[in-house]
Amino acid sequence: MKKVLIFSFQLATLIVIYQMGSLLVRFFHLQVPGNVIGILILLILLWTRVIKVEQIDLAATWLLKHLSFFFIPIAVGLMTLGPMFLNKGILILIVLIISAFIGLISAGKATQSIIMKKEKVKVNYHDHSV
Repeated sequence: MKKVLIFSFQLATLIVIYQMGSLLVRFFHLQVPGNVIGILILLILLWTRVIKVEQIDLAATWLLKHLSFFFIPIAVGLMTLGPMFLNKGILILIVLIISAFIGLISAGKATQSIIMKKEKVKVNYHDHSV
């Protein structure tokens, strides 16, 4: 029962952050989806340690585990856009490839940066402990 309450609170926290992002988009008439602004808000809250990973870990892990389920409505919606894909399919494919490439490079650079920092800390720790 306690785990259900913790999960519910964490999920509610993530929903509130998402809603804040959507509200900001509507209020400022931004050309960015509300969920993107919500993710940025969450990132800032995590960086500033207003929210700790442990405070959203259970719900976030569950959502990530079931992420593919959330793409079903999008896939069904895309089926209605067949004519657009016939006319603009190559352009869409190019944009998708470029954005995937940018995402991969960004993720790789971020991972390398984190690994380098951890190795630097480890080396400094060993130097000072000798």
